[in-house]
Amino acid sequence: MPYVVVSTQIRVENGPTVVGDEQSDPELMRYLGATLTSQLGNDFKEYRSPDPPRVLLDKLELRGYKVIAMSGIGQTCIWTLNKPPEFA
Repeated sequence: MPYVVVSTQIRVENGPTVVGDEQSDPELMRYLGATLTSQLGNDFKEYRSPDPPRVLLDKLELRGYKVIAMSGIGQTCIWTLNKPPEFA
């Protein structure tokens, strides 16, 4: 089953929003308006969107994704979404 993790820093709740990693579906990332970026010091890349989390969660819902969990970790909010098999 496809999963997506969306996260943002509380202090920048209006964006940018992290929506995926290097192995995420490129077509879905284009739909979300996300670009693959690399931050200085990290040895991995991640997809970021300038949109706030609410906009991305709305877009993902239109594609059949449902929020299955949400958590706060330090200054970060994280949502885990799943696309049920009937939408895959």
